[in-house]
Amino acid sequence: MSMVQDTPLVLGGHEFTSRFILGSGKYSLDLVKAAVENAGAQIVTLALRRANAQSANVLDHLPEGVTVLPNTSGAHTAEQAVQIARLAREMGLGDLVKIEVITDNRHLLPDNHETLKAVEALAALDFVPLPYMYPDVVVARQMAEAGAAAIMPLGSPIGSNRGLVTREFVELIIDAVDLPVIVDAGLGRPSEAALAMELGCAAVMANTAIATAGDVPAMARAFGQAIEAGRLAHLAGLGRVVTDHAVASSPLTGFLDDDPDRKEA
Repeated sequence: MSMVQDTPLVLGGHEFTSRFILGSGKYSLDLVKAAVENAGAQIVTLALRRANAQSANVLDHLPEGVTVLPNTSGAHTAEQAVQIARLAREMGLGDLVKIEVITDNRHLLPDNHETLKAVEALAALDFVPLPYMYPDVVVARQMAEAGAAAIMPLGSPIGSNRGLVTREFVELIIDAVDLPVIVDAGLGRPSEAALAMELGCAAVMANTAIATAGDVPAMARAFGQAIEAGRLAHLAGLGRVVTDHAVASSPLTGFLDDDPDRKEA
């Protein structure tokens, strides 16, 4: 019996066996614990610009083996994003950085132009840039050429739990760039995380859907299992889709009339 074998998630030379990433929107030690213990999270993002005593406490209590991914949330320009990334590296948080540049305070949509500039600048400084972006296939290619280690298109607006409303554009990016594509923001259900993985995404980032659930540990577990199931389905190869007619799963003729041993009652 054949069973597909997965490979690690590789981000700029860093390898991870988990494909679930915990976002930084609603921090608590209980949330981090639930994501690590129940969803197998190995990456937890940290928005340095909004860091406070609580998030510092999270840093002090992260389980061994968990990688902190600094996030430039709060930056309105590429220059500010670069400053935050450099501060993170000086704090000992390494070279991985999630680039988030937002100038739209109402909808919190990423500014792709400024984000691209930040990718170019940080790649030149030997960072491993992971840009959060509005799903535009042309800009995704430009970010890849500029030195991005992954592309992180939004599924829907941050914190909305509206799901993978950008599905078709995410699929275009998956086909267009030879980099891991990580859906970031907006997923509200485990089934949506599974769908993203079935499409060929390399990982999923979530926060609000888990943080606002009735049972946080159970929802973390549900997301973790959904991501694994979606990844396995993608590797296995999804079955064919027939749209113009039905296809019987077993023969409709020949199993009675053609039986020479059948006798009339």
